[in-house]
Amino acid sequence: MERTQSDVPRETTGPVSVLAQIANEMVRLFKEQFGRGPTRARANWADDNLLVVLLEDTFTPAERNLVQMGEHERLRETRLFFQAATEREFCEPVERLTGRKVRAFMSAVDTLVDGLSMEIFVFYPVGEEEGPSRAEIAVSPSRR
Repeated sequence: MERTQSDVPRETTGPVSVLAQIANEMVRLFKEQFGRGPTRARANWADDNLLVVLLEDTFTPAERNLVQMGEHERLRETRLFFQAATEREFCEPVERLTGRKVRAFMSAVDTLVDGLSMEIFVFYPVGEEEGPSRAEIAVSPSRR
């Protein structure tokens, strides 16, 4: 397996790779947060400091109804609100599994492709991780 940076865990840890573990964590979080998980999930390194998790078929029946009503913007806004409310839950497993600090976390959803979603994690460069972890600075439910 290609490694561009020795500190970026890309190898297997036991029977399941770090990327597969991250994809599984995202499926678990979607089930927990939205009531159902995506039918497919795949995590990939875009470069040394950028991890993208692609999730397919993420919409709940109610969200599909919003699409049928033409409420695409409302659906995108609601999804982004939910993602912002759970930043800590999304960043914590990624940081734990990679051993790296998440610098930024972003979510995207395409409402025309039945909930094709992406969770994007930007890491501090190795050796330059003095900034705060995104999981640490996310607004927790107790601080709202």
